Amino acid sequence: MKTIEAIRKLTDNGCYLESNRTNHEWWYSPITNLHFPIPRHKNKELPKGTLNSISKASGVKL
Repeated sequence: MKTIEAIRKLTDNGCYLESNRTNHEWWYSPITNLHFPIPRHKNKELPKGTLNSISKASGVKL
């Protein structure tokens, strides 16, 4: 899954961008009340481990 596709799913489920940093964006999930990073490479495929980590932190199945 590409980063941009993951971001679409996250925003559809209520997650939102908190801040931009050098290599990552920090997002917040109201589902889990956690902050989590997402790489800025919008058109690149996310590694499976990164997807699992984002999914777990956000509470959204990716």
